[in-house]
Amino acid sequence: MILSNKIFSFFKKLKFNNQRDWFIDNKPAFKLYEAQVKVFGEELKNRLNKFDNIDRFKVFRIYRDVRFSKDKTPFKTHFGLTWHRSKPQYRGGYYLHISPGNNFLACGFWDPNPDDLKRIRQEFMYEAQEFKTIINAPEFNSVWGSLKGNELKTAPRGIDKNHLEIDLIRKKQYIFSISYSNKEVCGEDFIDKVEDALKQVRPFVDYMSEVLTTDENGQSLL
Repeated sequence: MILSNKIFSFFKKLKFNNQRDWFIDNKPAFKLYEAQVKVFGEELKNRLNKFDNIDRFKVFRIYRDVRFSKDKTPFKTHFGLTWHRSKPQYRGGYYLHISPGNNFLACGFWDPNPDDLKRIRQEFMYEAQEFKTIINAPEFNSVWGSLKGNELKTAPRGIDKNHLEIDLIRKKQYIFSISYSNKEVCGEDFIDKVEDALKQVRPFVDYMSEVLTTDENGQSLL
């Protein structure tokens, strides 16, 4: 499935005409591009399920929730696609963002609930070498780069700020991402690139899945 570069033209126009009347007049074009993206996402889901466990794929709605935002423009100027791994056994998820000049694939844990975050930190307090070996492996690092995510300025409550693994423990998010140009997104091999990248990230999500489905003694919680 090849994505049209007209997707970017549409979003550029929407950025400067972000109002309901304009969108209604141009909705047929939007629905055409949305359909392309959905076909792309479903095809990728089928590919992923040959080596992963994806239970659903979705494209986020174009309509913005403006109730608590100072920005009252009604429409997003991007496509957001997400693939959910089958919980509770398989944790983590994949997200693709398509927007003019701001395209990226992301994987990881961007909003872990308090219990999950506590369990991840607990694991790193006791042993983090396996995790570091995974994310620092040359074949992984060359594709996904370094670990990203918001973090505390100091240590979480009750944890020594001088702990050997404090750089991992104080994180609030555990995310990897890859940026793509508009040209790459519309390339014939883009879906292959995304598939290959998500194959490379499997050791990370599998490690985190094992941590989050076991207790501190390694006993299964499932």
